[in-house]
Amino acid sequence: MDDDGQPHTDRSANPFYATQHKVALRNTGIIDPASLDDYLKRDGYKGLRKALALTPAQVIEEVRVSGLRGRGGAGFPTAVKWKSCSEAPGDVKYMLCNGDEGDPGAFMDRSIMEGDPHTVLEGLVIGAYAIGAHQGFLYIRDEYDLALAHMKTAIEDARAHGFLGKNIQNSGFDFDCEIVRGGGAFVCGESSALMTSIEGKVGEPRVKYIRSVEKGLFEKPTVLNNVETLANIPYILLNGGEKFAELGTDSSKGTKVFSLVGKVQRTGLVEVPMGVTLRHLIFDIGGGVKDGGKFKGVQTGGPSGGCIPEKMLDLEIDFDSLKESGSMMGSGGMIVMDDTTCMVELARYYLNFLAGESCGKCTPCREGLRCMLDILTRITEGRGTMDDLDLLEDLAYTAKEASLCELGRTAANPVMSTLRYFRDEYEAHIKDKRCPAGVCTALIRYRIDPDACKSCGLCGKECPAAAISGVSGSPFSIDPDACIKCGNCRNVCKFSAIIVE
Repeated sequence: MDDDGQPHTDRSANPFYATQHKVALRNTGIIDPASLDDYLKRDGYKGLRKALALTPAQVIEEVRVSGLRGRGGAGFPTAVKWKSCSEAPGDVKYMLCNGDEGDPGAFMDRSIMEGDPHTVLEGLVIGAYAIGAHQGFLYIRDEYDLALAHMKTAIEDARAHGFLGKNIQNSGFDFDCEIVRGGGAFVCGESSALMTSIEGKVGEPRVKYIRSVEKGLFEKPTVLNNVETLANIPYILLNGGEKFAELGTDSSKGTKVFSLVGKVQRTGLVEVPMGVTLRHLIFDIGGGVKDGGKFKGVQTGGPSGGCIPEKMLDLEIDFDSLKESGSMMGSGGMIVMDDTTCMVELARYYLNFLAGESCGKCTPCREGLRCMLDILTRITEGRGTMDDLDLLEDLAYTAKEASLCELGRTAANPVMSTLRYFRDEYEAHIKDKRCPAGVCTALIRYRIDPDACKSCGLCGKECPAAAISGVSGSPFSIDPDACIKCGNCRNVCKFSAIIVE
């Protein structure tokens, strides 16, 4: 449907799909994910066959030419990782897939595993051939029931048809894999924590003075790529690295999948070439802010990402530009916010999530995030001071420099980016004891505009605290002492008579 409710007959006429460029999602929504035949009709496993006709070094070179960088968040060059592992000594090596997608509002990897499981498996086998691994694991979040079911079916079918197991496609190469179910810990998305979890231990990160390509899973050389990274590999091998490199920017090649959610007209999965602007993604593809609201900012990169303001809407989306802006690519989550979003409360929300997900192994993360959370809570309750802002910056710097893993190092991004671009909101909370967005309950009050009120009584019926009273024919009123500031009255009022101050 378009914005006027008219149906579209094909994707090219739909503004949400018209300018997308599908690579990782090239088969999603087109094939039956449980059908190997459907995948084979879409050139499935042709990339693997081509790879097996090359030497491992030639496969790695093709990936190098493509310029593919890891889509899990760090953006590390995939070919460099593969080459380092292939050159590491030892006969036993492991190839891993990270399907533990823990970012709130993110569903990119889940959708690929649900909609096109064989492309992930094909990428995993190609990677294993390139590095010389004969055993692999797919670490998949336990909550992803459908993704788990489709990946299991894909593994069984691939094994039955010679794309997995002994002597793959009569090439002499052996590789098999199994699924490990993640327990839902956000920190297990971190590479070393994921590996210790596969080993059956507590999912905690370790110091990376020794890289996983040298000593990873079970102390053996290991490569870990996320789902979207692996989904690009068959395309690269089949079409050539140069074709993939035609897309994107000089430093960020190819496409990227984003989950576009929040206060935006059209939500869903979006795959676009690297280098498109935030404005294009949010307004041209997403249709702009929903319900005629005013755009305020966009949060990219999940809980550890940053908030980018309206003045930077023309920022090109790539790994380096987002990092320079104080945010990050992350796995591809993108949450659009309007003027009803309180940026202080948003920072507090994400820090609360990250503090709860910290494994507690290192002090800067365990204690630093809690201290920052306490400060933000005080500010949202109207008890903050201007000195708190300096303390927040000091704690953020310490966590960034001294934490053991990326959870702690990037946890302060929501705080620092909102301080950088929305400092006036922090100062309003502290100096004026006011929440400009009307969100922080300790700093707001509800009242009814008597000129706008139509005396319908709907607000009173929906008030759980019985704080609204009135009679037909006269404006209703709210008892501020009884009001619990739940917002129900504002949500149901059809005449915009509920005012938040």
